[in-house]
Amino acid sequence: MENNQKVFFVKIRILVCLLALLISFPLFAEQLVELESPRGVTQKFLLIQPDNPKAAVILFAGGKGALDLQKGLFGRPGMNWGKNNFLVRTREDFAKHGLMVATVDAPSSHQGKRGMLGGFRSSSAHVQDIDAVITKLREFTDVPIWLVGTSRGTESATNIAIASQQPPHGLVLTSSMTVGDGKGQAVTDFGLSHVKIPTLITHHENDGCAKTRPGDVGHIKAGLVNAAVVEVKMFSGGREQSKPCNAMSHHGYLGIEDEVVNEIVRFVLSNS
Repeated sequence: MENNQKVFFVKIRILVCLLALLISFPLFAEQLVELESPRGVTQKFLLIQPDNPKAAVILFAGGKGALDLQKGLFGRPGMNWGKNNFLVRTREDFAKHGLMVATVDAPSSHQGKRGMLGGFRSSSAHVQDIDAVITKLREFTDVPIWLVGTSRGTESATNIAIASQQPPHGLVLTSSMTVGDGKGQAVTDFGLSHVKIPTLITHHENDGCAKTRPGDVGHIKAGLVNAAVVEVKMFSGGREQSKPCNAMSHHGYLGIEDEVVNEIVRFVLSNS
């Protein structure tokens, strides 16, 4: 009897482990794409390809932006930084709505502690790297391609929307940088009058980050005088589990992710 009990509990542990492994697998197959930028660096991104995508989104994480993407267990992509970032943790949600999703890493020249901080997001080199991503995506699909940035990722998205030689179809700015510092610049410091594509601005009305002030959102809208369409959507609710500028807070739309993603998808599809 004792041996039978041991065998029973071993089987239970194996089943629990297998169930945990199955749960950990993503709903969509995700592949790690590596390409060489025209300037000779490696640019990586995670790609999710749903059947018959309606549009494509390129997601730019905030902070240093260096996800340090690698090939992981069972050939699945691995990520060493940024898993909690709003756009990173919701990337499958965009795919559920029928969007192709490219979650971009910092280039090989800007990995490590600083990543893309210190002005790289506003550089022409960054534009070259992401233009290579856009070109690659157009090999997979001919649907409209949108740029979606959050926090410091809005610096990247804005810069590329203005300077890209592979013009994207639209722009989404979430929790936008409105105060510049030594790590990067405010979205309002870019030449926003050069943005001509449809643009959605989302923000949480209780965002407590000193660099992404809700009261400054109007200044971004005011600068987008030549954008084809401009909408502003302010959110409320949710909860906070981290410091105000970190991802698990109002700044990262914790607790209202579905609501924010749904609004972004609505704007993308209605303007594509």
